[in-house]
Amino acid sequence: MTSRAEMEAILEAILFVATDPVPRDRLLEVFDEEERAAAELALAAVVERHARQDGRGLMLEEVGGGLRLVTRPDLHGWLRRFYEAAGATKLSMAALETLAIVAYRQPVTAPEVEALRGVSPAGVLKTLLERRLIRITGRKPVVGKPFLYATTREFLMHFGLRDLEELPPLEEFEETFGEGGVPVEVGGADATADREERILRQAAELEEAAAEQSTEPLELEPR
Repeated sequence: MTSRAEMEAILEAILFVATDPVPRDRLLEVFDEEERAAAELALAAVVERHARQDGRGLMLEEVGGGLRLVTRPDLHGWLRRFYEAAGATKLSMAALETLAIVAYRQPVTAPEVEALRGVSPAGVLKTLLERRLIRITGRKPVVGKPFLYATTREFLMHFGLRDLEELPPLEEFEETFGEGGVPVEVGGADATADREERILRQAAELEEAAAEQSTEPLELEPR
């Protein structure tokens, strides 16, 4: 039998090396069936220990349907310094504008994004696809059959959201993720109603994102 202390260490190690949030059931499946009840208690202890943030640099959060180890929010300033010093890339203003439109109007086509932004989004959409923040969900049944774009599970992870229902109001999204505000126009008074309707429809598709991105090559629209 695996001891309680060893179970906690195993669970902590899995969460440390996992690149994606790990569902609780998946964590418990590591142990034999007769050990599952004890493993649940061990997982609860790990969650509680990291929830206290007592001087630790890491904490556990539930996001994208699973658990993952993340850095404490109050340390983000120091991490930003580290990544800026290392020359890490971050989303451009154009990418943030386009991502906000996709997030709040999904599924949306490139011509619809262009109509809202006033410039061709082809290059930015390609970047967001490469970063796996958006995905192609199909084609719109109109003339030309343009691709439809929606956000991915990685989008939720990137912005620390459990699901699309946790998307903040657009103004808050701009202030929080746009570093001073991203001037995004997403469709006027109908945007909020559209957002709520689309969130409910898209929530059921989120779990398909990782499989689609990893098993099927993406066909990009010609510029």
